[in-house]
Amino acid sequence: MILSSSIGRLRIVGVLEGISYLLLLFIAMPLKYLAGIPEVVSVVGAAHGALFVLYILAVVQVKFVHKKSVAWGLYAFILSVIPFGTFVLDRQLKNEQ
Repeated sequence: MILSSSIGRLRIVGVLEGISYLLLLFIAMPLKYLAGIPEVVSVVGAAHGALFVLYILAVVQVKFVHKKSVAWGLYAFILSVIPFGTFVLDRQLKNEQ
């Protein structure tokens, strides 16, 4: 089961967070500024915010459970603010798992 390990949980949350970030950047924000529909950003932004918090908590858990370095934690954080970055981390974690 992928949810039974901290790396598996990070992978799932990372993919969901990455999808929500892409939705926010490439769908919600253009709808707000180009179509005048700001409500979409409120909904997608709230979901993305919650997933981002879960992602950071999952990164911290993996860092301590698997004795990762602080540099690895910073790397995982930086990837979370780069579009498609969490998918890069997911591929690396898949090879580790």
